[in-house]
Amino acid sequence: MRTSSRIDWLLFAALLPILCAGLLTMHSFTEANTLFSKQLVWIAVSLVFFFGASLIDWRFLRRSDIIFGLFIAATALLLFLFVAGRVVKGAQSWFDFGAFSFQPVEPVKLILILVLAKYFSRRHIEIAHLRHLFVSGAYALLLFVLVLLQPDFGGAMVVFCIWLGMVLVSGISKRHLAAVFCIGLISIACLWSFVFKDYQKARLISFVHPFADIHGSGYNAFQSMIAVGSGGLLGKGVGLGSQSRLNFLPEYETDFIFAAFAEEWGFVGVLLLLLCFGMVIWRVLQCALAGRSNFESLYALGLASFIVSQVLIHAGMNIGLLPVTGITLPFMSYGGTNLATLFLGLGILMGMRRYQRDAHRELLQNEVSLPIPHFES
Repeated sequence: MRTSSRIDWLLFAALLPILCAGLLTMHSFTEANTLFSKQLVWIAVSLVFFFGASLIDWRFLRRSDIIFGLFIAATALLLFLFVAGRVVKGAQSWFDFGAFSFQPVEPVKLILILVLAKYFSRRHIEIAHLRHLFVSGAYALLLFVLVLLQPDFGGAMVVFCIWLGMVLVSGISKRHLAAVFCIGLISIACLWSFVFKDYQKARLISFVHPFADIHGSGYNAFQSMIAVGSGGLLGKGVGLGSQSRLNFLPEYETDFIFAAFAEEWGFVGVLLLLLCFGMVIWRVLQCALAGRSNFESLYALGLASFIVSQVLIHAGMNIGLLPVTGITLPFMSYGGTNLATLFLGLGILMGMRRYQRDAHRELLQNEVSLPIPHFES
């Protein structure tokens, strides 16, 4: 069988402007920015992951023992955080190795994509059965809870979005999914009415509606909205964003880099940035259409859900439509673990392109199912 070209150069070309936009936004505020230098190193490391992963034949990931082992490793890694993790800004989400820090929730997201791709690819014929909604949800729920307990609300939201995105494309009955969401809403209403204390309700209100206290919990979101709005059509120019230069906008290299970029580049710059992200997603979806089997296609769709959810949550947080959760902007915000994970995920996808085919949908006869919890039987 003819081997396809490994690297999707259109996808890679779309990533370059996003990387440059992030570096330029970090470097434009101060003459000496250590995060700018560190990000250059992380980009180099991430590119090694990307091109290195593209050389590997990833068909061994179809094996259940490999996938289940990765899931156990992901769970153990998150559990170990509560023993040896470092607390940063109130969240015990990092392992500190001195020269660098490692945030395990990022590779865990990639492992969840692989687990769900394996699970759904084996059960595409009977996927409409209600039990598959609960079993797939059980895998995601375990990781979701462990991330939420750190507490990392942003990471937990992305884990949920990955599961939801893959459920929507897997063929599971939408009526069953709607019923589960209705049950969830009723449960939340009951908790609010009969379980939560007044101080717990106050914290949730502050999280969902931060502008109720713009001098306290809503300060960051308020300054971010000012930065985005002040950018206008063409922006103030590189290095001339007053919200960022005068330190009104916090965390401009990470959580609020979209707002910092919008202030300097304006609506036109934001539109071009989103077009680059759109190109990346489009090329990932093209890989999904050409996947050798359901596993490769579902993996690509899960990776697209990962990137899209993180972009939407970050942008929504920066323009005041969503609560501030500490989500970075893919490929643009400072953060070595997230950047390396995303490039590794894309590198795996490029490796899968080596054995993709033009006429899609091969049913795997020898695929062994992922171990199922006892409540599925």
